[in-house]
Amino acid sequence: MNRLLFCASSLLVLLATPLAHAADPKPATTPAVAIVPTVITSTKMEMWSSDTETRSIFEQNVVVTGNNIKITCDKLDVTATRLDDKNKDATIGTLDKFKTLVATGNVHILQGDREITCGRAEVFPREDRVVLTEKPVVIDSSGPYVATGDRIVLLRGERRLFGDNIRLQGPPIRDLGADKNKPMESPAPLPRLPKP
Repeated sequence: MNRLLFCASSLLVLLATPLAHAADPKPATTPAVAIVPTVITSTKMEMWSSDTETRSIFEQNVVVTGNNIKITCDKLDVTATRLDDKNKDATIGTLDKFKTLVATGNVHILQGDREITCGRAEVFPREDRVVLTEKPVVIDSSGPYVATGDRIVLLRGERRLFGDNIRLQGPPIRDLGADKNKPMESPAPLPRLPKP
């Protein structure tokens, strides 16, 4: 079983490498940027392909690592598009880009200064969007801010968060009130509007 897991994990690393950042070649004057492949490990894995997509289900002890991200969960359902393979009968096609990643069960995501926990996270890489449900909690240590809600949507690159029934806890606001040692004065009466 361990050998099967190793082979499946090795295969996935090889397949995921072109997913990291398939880009046009850079001119010689541009400094090289390290391409970090997406690596997924789990106790169980099943993968199958159609002519246009490859789908993978990872279960138990799922860990995803990639460019500045780590995801752990109980189950991960991944859909990736296939390149236009010449060999349409290949069992596992050559992957092009991730279409969706759906993590369920004890989801924990670390990315930069954000930490996320929830029961379900749907990642849409092409749309730079993540949808969190099932008691999502987003902790952004740059604030610090803590957001909870029924559904939270994060947009990559925009540092934008929105959703349904959101509760946001942020840093304290300094006291903008009156001096506690000075007696409060009555407010000035409002001016009267002329009668028409």
